[in-house]
Amino acid sequence: MMYFAHEMSRAALMPLRIATDAQSKLLRHPLSPLSRLPGARSIASAYGVFGDLTRRYPKPAFNLHSTVCDGEKVDVSEVILQRKPFAQLKHFQRSVSRPDDPKLLIVAPLSGHFASLLRGTVKEMLPDHDVYITDWRDACRVPLSAGDFGLDDYIDYVIDFIEQLGPDTHVLAVCQPVVPVLAATALMAEDKNPATPRSLALMSGPIDGRIDPTAPCELATKHNLAWFRRNLVHPVPAPYPGAMRKVYPGFLQLTGFVNMNFDRHIDAYRGLFKSMRDKEVEKIRRHREFYDEYLAVMDLPATYYLDTIQRVFQEFHLARGCFMHRGRKVNPAAIEKTALMTIEGEKDDISSPGQTRAAHKLCVNIPDARRLHHLQEGVGHYGVFNGSQWRESIAPRLKKIGRASCRERV
Repeated sequence: MMYFAHEMSRAALMPLRIATDAQSKLLRHPLSPLSRLPGARSIASAYGVFGDLTRRYPKPAFNLHSTVCDGEKVDVSEVILQRKPFAQLKHFQRSVSRPDDPKLLIVAPLSGHFASLLRGTVKEMLPDHDVYITDWRDACRVPLSAGDFGLDDYIDYVIDFIEQLGPDTHVLAVCQPVVPVLAATALMAEDKNPATPRSLALMSGPIDGRIDPTAPCELATKHNLAWFRRNLVHPVPAPYPGAMRKVYPGFLQLTGFVNMNFDRHIDAYRGLFKSMRDKEVEKIRRHREFYDEYLAVMDLPATYYLDTIQRVFQEFHLARGCFMHRGRKVNPAAIEKTALMTIEGEKDDISSPGQTRAAHKLCVNIPDARRLHHLQEGVGHYGVFNGSQWRESIAPRLKKIGRASCRERV
């Protein structure tokens, strides 16, 4: 009923949003006599903030139409290489042939936000990498006839996508997927799969959530699985294509994200009001550029969500050496030839320092010369894969280890 109530509240607010939008335009238009009233600009700005807070945010586009390779601007087009019910493999195809550039698969998180959250990650790697990304679908748009989707299915998808790209593929997992991606790599290594990743970079994810637990980790251990199933799993209402599919709604996950930094978001919208009132166009643009992405959320399949809560955040299966994939034990020690890099942010309040680094203790048979850990000072969770520190400090190290592993051809 919660999902249905949420949709009804959206629908109920629609007439008010339309009315306030019209009022805002009347109060701002230079030919309108209302624009000369005292306080008109402030009232119009308040209406504008109300509109931003109540509108529906669709899936954002990547909008990466070009990049620069060796000083020359080249076109970039998005090509879907493989479609599956819950995800598609997207290729950022450049208009030039660069066969020596490493193939890079970026595994985006399935944790509430769309893959476009990694736009800055993709943009930085495009000039000298052949970039692909897992583009996960909003579960509310996947019909029941497509079947269920759990953590084991996620691992299967990752293996299928890596095999689609073939040998010498480099894999970058950001946040939540570090666990299933490490598991997928271990399974491929143990099977001596020729497509086993050449290098594996794990960024800010919960390999071992027992280390310095953050708020998400503490929430998972505070309640039993039945509590999550009872309070956070809801059926998708009509008329969505995925009607009656059980999901963890994106709006509930967004509520959790916002509450973690509530004061910061209040300040941001207070700043938006002032920028609208004072006609600071650039500040308005920057605010909306961030929140158009941040407030666009997707639903998670309930089975996958509950699997992740139980196996990753409550029982720590991978860290404890008892992670199973379809009845088969996952053995990270089987990874021998894949270079491993772990990356963390000093101020990360979602996956604290040490949680991702724990991967090195599990992958005991990777030579020291083929492993690296990097702790980026002064950045939080999002700063690890976006922003100036990502571009200037983290990405160069990531590119270096990728190219080094290419030259070794172990």
